[in-house]
Amino acid sequence: MTLLLPRADGTTYSYAPRTAPTAFQPGGAALTSRTVFSAAHVVADPYADISPDSPAAVDWDATLAFRRHLWSHGLGVAEAMDTAQRGMGLDWANAAELIRRSSAEAKAVGGAIACGVGTDQLTPGEATLHDVIEAYEDQLSLVEEQGAQAILMASRALAAAAKTPDDYLEVYGHLLRQCTEPVILHWLGPMFDPALEGYWGSSDLDAATETFLEVIAAHPDKVDGIKVSLLDAQREVDLRRRLPDGVRCYTGDDFNYPELIEGDDRGFSHALLGIFDPLGPVAAEAVRHLDRGDDAAFRDLLDPTVELSRHLFQTPTRFYKTGVVFLAWLAGHQQHFTMVGGLQSARSLPHFAKAYELADGLGLFPDPAVAESRMKSLLNVYGVPQ
Repeated sequence: MTLLLPRADGTTYSYAPRTAPTAFQPGGAALTSRTVFSAAHVVADPYADISPDSPAAVDWDATLAFRRHLWSHGLGVAEAMDTAQRGMGLDWANAAELIRRSSAEAKAVGGAIACGVGTDQLTPGEATLHDVIEAYEDQLSLVEEQGAQAILMASRALAAAAKTPDDYLEVYGHLLRQCTEPVILHWLGPMFDPALEGYWGSSDLDAATETFLEVIAAHPDKVDGIKVSLLDAQREVDLRRRLPDGVRCYTGDDFNYPELIEGDDRGFSHALLGIFDPLGPVAAEAVRHLDRGDDAAFRDLLDPTVELSRHLFQTPTRFYKTGVVFLAWLAGHQQHFTMVGGLQSARSLPHFAKAYELADGLGLFPDPAVAESRMKSLLNVYGVPQ
């Protein structure tokens, strides 16, 4: 059996799907050599009669079931991050409910969870630094009340309100002094969110890095680690080598994660990655090879996934969420391909076709026949008869 898949030039080609199911099963040994979080997507309610600019309607049962899937493979869940469409369809009211429900679920199953703390209840351009601090405090209080680790996310409102690097030092210093437990600081680059251009007070990344490091150096006991999402492997390596002892680097580089997680003789990165949403089982198995000291097997398993990741995260990078949810649908983790904010329309049919082919080639689908059937239904809807 073959599928007729479209190319961007308007031609089509035949593709023969694999027939063997994935070999990656839940319940493996706990991960020990690296701390690994998967940022997780939300599942929309397909029956909600809403428009793309309405508040999100979330299918809570399917959303929590996907988190149980990640936990069952030994991964931690990074909740209410940009992968969950924070600021791209998921408003703060729904994000707060997501944090409450997922934190309770994490306690029930013994899963690790860290939750995004931001300022998305504010309108960028209309908020003062005082407003930004209060918004961060409200979200931080909620996350800490749920017993989850906090991830201080980059703030659009802060990027709009801050005038100098000192403004970032003031805001983050204030927040870190009152955190009850060490947090993860998140530096999200403008390729993921254009509104974050010039974060840390400068568009010069070298200057921004110095401000970022100054924040950490002033409060090393309050910083568990940093998540760096700049898609620049060497900059991440240089940055992690300058971190104070005990402060970890969590790679957010969805282009170069195998070599960054493997590391070198001077250190390595842990992981907090959106690509580990579709790659969860294979990523966990790869890290278990590292746990056994088998770096070569780790790279043999994870290196082939990079082509898929680079495809999903191609520019405009912020629309990678569409590919992530698309693969979750093909893999059977949800019964539909609908996204909050109507974001299922953010990628083209040739993009979906290539994502399907790459994911199928990697063996990411627990039931290849289900993935094939769903891909055929999408192709038929788009006018590529099968």
